[in-house]
Amino acid sequence: MAEVFIGLISGIVSGTGMGGGTILIFLLTFFSGLEQHVAQATNLIFFIPTSLVAIIVNLKNKNIALKSAILISIFGILGAIIGANISINMDVGVLRKCFGVFLAIIAINEIISIVKLYVKPHKKSKNINTK
Repeated sequence: MAEVFIGLISGIVSGTGMGGGTILIFLLTFFSGLEQHVAQATNLIFFIPTSLVAIIVNLKNKNIALKSAILISIFGILGAIIGANISINMDVGVLRKCFGVFLAIIAINEIISIVKLYVKPHKKSKNINTK
């Protein structure tokens, strides 16, 4: 039953383009108790069908810049080969810490984006009204 929940949540997040794999790795390690290497490899298998569906939907809606996508994909494949080899040879504890740092950086970036988007405009509008 946990696998159904994990797949559904990760699929929804993945379909929106927000990184369902990141959620999947967290859920697999936290709720299913999988080792980090296994969770990350499982994520790669999960990514194939979910990304294909998202690609088809986005191609239909003309939301993909094909020239950029092809170039990014070529170098992404090269990066994936390098990253997979690094990951395989890395200690599980170090890999988990690297993943945690990665998640923290994403969280900090999102918080900064929210602050820039919502907090600063409100301060400006208060200054305009008081003048």
